[in-house]
Amino acid sequence: MRVHRVRALLMGGQACVFYGAAEFSRDTDLAILADAANVARLRRALDELNAEPIAVPSLELRHLRKGHAVHFRCMHPEATRMRVDIMSRMRGVDAFPSLWRRRTVIAMADGTPCDLLSLPDLVNAKKTQRDKDWPMIRRLVEAHYFAHRARPSAPQVGFWLRELRTPELLLEVASRHPRPAARWSRRRVAVEAAIAGDAAAVGQALRDEELAEREADRAYWQPLIAELGALRRRK
Repeated sequence: MRVHRVRALLMGGQACVFYGAAEFSRDTDLAILADAANVARLRRALDELNAEPIAVPSLELRHLRKGHAVHFRCMHPEATRMRVDIMSRMRGVDAFPSLWRRRTVIAMADGTPCDLLSLPDLVNAKKTQRDKDWPMIRRLVEAHYFAHRARPSAPQVGFWLRELRTPELLLEVASRHPRPAARWSRRRVAVEAAIAGDAAAVGQALRDEELAEREADRAYWQPLIAELGALRRRK
């Protein structure tokens, strides 16, 4: 992707590894800029990887811009059977230009830079109906909290108050940072409960949040799944 100058951001399980919430994944999930020039560069990169499309939809701007994922299997000998999943639009996540400006750049072991979704954007992207995503969100935010809690910045405290899913840690943050917690209590029931010191209410509020996000994700995907069915039938 870098050789062919594809505007792409690593997300999914491999991005979680970079952020310290380890998750084994043989898939490479990428968010890309959905414009004609970038998709042309992406096609060249996929050709070099001997990547074969998996099922539907095909790699077309109209599918990417609607929110579909496009799937490939790489047959290059140095990436045999590696699956590459491409998306451009995701529920609850900003448009790609904003994601690109906020991206995190991490150097791999050989010094090669890797562009990732920022941690807050990755957390938003993982608010799905899938069971495996919610424990990962919890681990991602916990790892960030333990790494920065000694001397946090104001944006970091805001991120924790917005996204922590561990009741005892949310109680701790609300106690240590009462002013931002008071502001967030008007936007998040779990923070309001944390200020009151009610661990059971925090846990219930977090469960309610998760259920609401899962339902919103089901509603978001319902027309896209129907469209995929129509595409399969036509193919």
